[in-house]
Amino acid sequence: MGKTLSEKILSEKSGVDARAGDIVISPVDLVFVQDTTGPLTIRQFREVKHGRLANPRQIAIFLDHAIPSPNRQLSNDHQFLRRFAEETGCLIFEGGSGICHQLVAEMFANPGDIIVGADSHTVTAGGLGAFATGMGSSDIAVVFALGKTWFRVPASFKIEVSGKFQKWVGAKDLILHLIGALGADGAAYKALEFNGEAVTHMTISQRLTIANMAVEAGAKVGLFPSDSITKRYLAAQGRANKYRALHPDADADYERLIAINAAELEPMVAIPHTVDNVVPVHILTGTKIDQVFIGTCTNGRLEDLATAAVILKNKKSHPHVRLIVAPASRQVLTAAMKAGYIETLIGAGATLLPPGCAACLGVHQGVLGDNEACISTANRNFKGRMGNPEASIYLASPATAAASAITSEITDPRKIL
Repeated sequence: MGKTLSEKILSEKSGVDARAGDIVISPVDLVFVQDTTGPLTIRQFREVKHGRLANPRQIAIFLDHAIPSPNRQLSNDHQFLRRFAEETGCLIFEGGSGICHQLVAEMFANPGDIIVGADSHTVTAGGLGAFATGMGSSDIAVVFALGKTWFRVPASFKIEVSGKFQKWVGAKDLILHLIGALGADGAAYKALEFNGEAVTHMTISQRLTIANMAVEAGAKVGLFPSDSITKRYLAAQGRANKYRALHPDADADYERLIAINAAELEPMVAIPHTVDNVVPVHILTGTKIDQVFIGTCTNGRLEDLATAAVILKNKKSHPHVRLIVAPASRQVLTAAMKAGYIETLIGAGATLLPPGCAACLGVHQGVLGDNEACISTANRNFKGRMGNPEASIYLASPATAAASAITSEITDPRKIL
């Protein structure tokens, strides 16, 4: 019997014939924390009293969740993280560099890698064929010390995506549809492995969006094969030598097969206050919104900003709507400026925030008022997620978000253009 992608990667890294359900111990290619999880991880590491980091140059700290720092406590946390990096020689990425998950994709993740992070959306790197997953701070502290960790090899769901997306329908709509069908825990500790005709044509940006939200169905990882599109992306990022083809075996054993026809999908929206509460956009026609947020590790990439710019070109956001845009990284921001997307978005009335998580987690920059509603391209809409439990968050694609900015209500982008 052949192997799934998860089984292949964990077998190779652990040196054993790994099958779903087995426990393996594997070295880790990259382990990282960010500024909200990093301080606890480091304190846990110091309590272990192991002494030195196992592999300092394979450990990264990202200052991305609260930048520029909005208060004294977080500024002190940033100081703490900077001192640790200086003392140990691990990597650190300052505020404004970008969101950890985007930077991991741009700089580190390669097909067949094992990546763990103290952040649930570490799964994003699965878009590049890496077995990437989030862990708690205590587990990450152990990886700091040992350079390896244990996994239970997950059983896999094969997500077979056929057909071609309609205009203004894309990766975000696909993953919202899937989460709505599975439920918030419908893939608990499973690997979601994406294949099919539509997948072979997906850009890396689209793959990263889908992998990013696999965890919202409870999945351990979201994995894509490594192919010619992966090869081109790695070459563009200066890592052509890291490419290798990586596919599941034709006779791999999957726990479940889910078939989706991309041509039948329409724009989807997750309504408050759970990600699996998903409906087609037309159900919400007329729903008023006060804020639009385009960005995050889910949809803050160049392709996403380009989509929003096309829809908003020569238009204005509604006077009753606050339009906020946050590129996922400095690389994205620079490219978007050169392409004219930033000029277009600012011309449409957008407020540009620094590369980083920005309004997503509700620490600062975009906190909602009581009874306000935001349509966001983020990955979570839990009660209070954007800083106010008396507000509502709707999740949608950049196209749907941009269209909604024009009308001040949730709008099907196909109706705008």
